[in-house]
Amino acid sequence: MNHKELKYWIALKFVEDVGTVLFDRLVETFGSPRHVLHASYQELLAVDRMTAKAARRLTEFSNWDAVEREIERAQESGISIVTAADSRYPSLLRTIYDFPPLLYMKGSLTTDDINIAVVGSRRASTYGTFMTDRLSRELAMKGITVVSGMARGIDSAAHKGALSVQGRTIAVLGSGIDIIYPPENKRLFDEISEKGAVISEYPLGTGPKSPHFPSRNRIISGMSYGIVVVEANERSGSLITARLALEQGREVFAVPGSIDAPGSKGTHRLLRDGAKLVENVYDVLEEIVPQIPRESRAGGEETAAAANPSSPAAKIVPGNGTSLTDDEQTILRCLEGEPIQIDGITAAGGYTIDHTLSILLSLELKGYIDQLPGKRFKLK
Repeated sequence: MNHKELKYWIALKFVEDVGTVLFDRLVETFGSPRHVLHASYQELLAVDRMTAKAARRLTEFSNWDAVEREIERAQESGISIVTAADSRYPSLLRTIYDFPPLLYMKGSLTTDDINIAVVGSRRASTYGTFMTDRLSRELAMKGITVVSGMARGIDSAAHKGALSVQGRTIAVLGSGIDIIYPPENKRLFDEISEKGAVISEYPLGTGPKSPHFPSRNRIISGMSYGIVVVEANERSGSLITARLALEQGREVFAVPGSIDAPGSKGTHRLLRDGAKLVENVYDVLEEIVPQIPRESRAGGEETAAAANPSSPAAKIVPGNGTSLTDDEQTILRCLEGEPIQIDGITAAGGYTIDHTLSILLSLELKGYIDQLPGKRFKLK
């Protein structure tokens, strides 16, 4: 987007009393932020749920110097400002009711990202940190981008787990992107910016205020196919994220813990309410993979492989008849003919059931097979 058009997007975002929903409604009505800011007071009042106060602020907006300073500061700091009309804007995020019109970004967003959110308590136990690291590593190795909030505890462990295998990860901040919070995560911030993206909907210089974090949670869940809650007490913000995920039609997963641990209270509550229990990465992938458009599966896999060709993620390369391991070729031969259940595939292939599931998920991600109800599989 050129400088002139970006100015209008930022200006409209700067207008008080224009929230995210009204912003979208105005752009939909008038066609662009430029036309919104050139509309008359009476034209603005005709918009559904427009208040006189907001219409007046729109017609009186004149703080163009602040808009120019925002663009200059972003450019000087290597920060991109991505609008909802930009091709880099996460397509899944755009489907939620109150998607942010602007995202400030360090790093890169790609249309090939297949996102899973991993969140949890800031006061993570040793067990919680271990499970988060394990799940995030394994998701990244399957070409999945791990999304979290870069908070202390589980969030930080999720980012670090993905980075440890050269995978992609995205951090969503509850502050301006130029204010790193918590401050001890400066190094993690830099690593995420290099291997994925750090994003925020807040203008530069915005501090990490309490109301911002529940708001940023809708972005974490909104840009993801599902959310995994590892540890959470009964009042955890992670439960807010899980609720938002359900409202947005996303999958919710929870990792069980000790019945005596405070950090398990929230996740066990989610499990009682219908979240899917997670013991390993395949519990997540078997729910998510069927939702991913086939053309997106390949992109996410290539992204992970390109990050480090020697990593396990590099084994997941899409194609028809290319880059298949010997085990994958064996399982494909087992699927010649009618759809077959997992027990039959395991027996025919001669592998353990865990290894067979791993191979099947890899083949499904590569686009070679489809999973049918009843744990049956068939060639495409």
